[in-house]
Amino acid sequence: MKHPLQHAIALTVAFGLASAAAAQSRSTGSEQVYPVKPIRMVVVSAPGGTTDALARAFSQRLADSLGQPVVIDNKPGGGGVIAAETVARATPDGYTLLLANLSYSLMPVLHSKLSFDAAKDFSPIALLGLTNSVLVANIALPVKSVQELIAYSKARPGGLDYAGGTTGATAHLSGELFKMMTGANLTHIPYKGTGAAITALIGGEAQIGFLTLPPCVPHIQSGRLHALAIGSSKRSIALPELPTVAESGVPGFDVSAWNGILAPRGLAKPLVMRLNKEFNRIAENSEVRDRAQSQGTELADLTPEQFGAFMTAQMAKWAKVAKTSGMRAD
Repeated sequence: MKHPLQHAIALTVAFGLASAAAAQSRSTGSEQVYPVKPIRMVVVSAPGGTTDALARAFSQRLADSLGQPVVIDNKPGGGGVIAAETVARATPDGYTLLLANLSYSLMPVLHSKLSFDAAKDFSPIALLGLTNSVLVANIALPVKSVQELIAYSKARPGGLDYAGGTTGATAHLSGELFKMMTGANLTHIPYKGTGAAITALIGGEAQIGFLTLPPCVPHIQSGRLHALAIGSSKRSIALPELPTVAESGVPGFDVSAWNGILAPRGLAKPLVMRLNKEFNRIAENSEVRDRAQSQGTELADLTPEQFGAFMTAQMAKWAKVAKTSGMRAD
């Protein structure tokens, strides 16, 4: 029979081994207990835009699924650099995520002194969706088609002003790509956000703009803006009768504003796959998908590897446009 002291020591050792094993299990299989605290979703844009709307639609359902709050942290500015820096410095534990958009594709070109490597310092998680862009015009502009617009811009002294966002924003990239592909005589007028650009177009401060579709739909339907074409490669369910720019005599033109989830580099593969599965599951929800489609956004369900390849292709495409047009960061 063991001495009481020996018995106590044996129990202590056994308890210590069990605790160590449990700790090791948690550290090597963190996805088994994830999440145990709120998740922070850092968004590259201000509240109210398409990116922010997607963030809120997905975050609520992600919180319901994971059983922890998902806190939206809007950090606009610097073409998405401020938000990206925040996430790049975060611990890769799944509790800090970045909701990036098309502006992310331009960071390596527009900013020569980034504190992070946009191509290497993040783990791709999921592509949320692609949002249609739309070419809209002030209703007083005497053009009814893309080809009429091109001809009118070339014939008019000084050309036309197009309302865009800050340098590298979707509206800016769209206009520069259009100029490169058509020779249209256009001048970029920057505005802080789609809402300000729409106001400028309605008021006649600018004549045209390539803007994300969702906030433009009510103004198009009310007759305050004239829609000329969809900027994406396919027609939009939101405005099915409206042709694409490619269909209107500019083959190959395609601008879709992507939104996707990234995490700091080094996030464990099981957590990457867990989060990818959760976001893709939400994208398959009929209510979420139908609402997104009605506003011009097609939701996606790529693997992390496919999303990574997509981002690489986007960086290459828009780097060419930025360099050719001479874009510089604000």
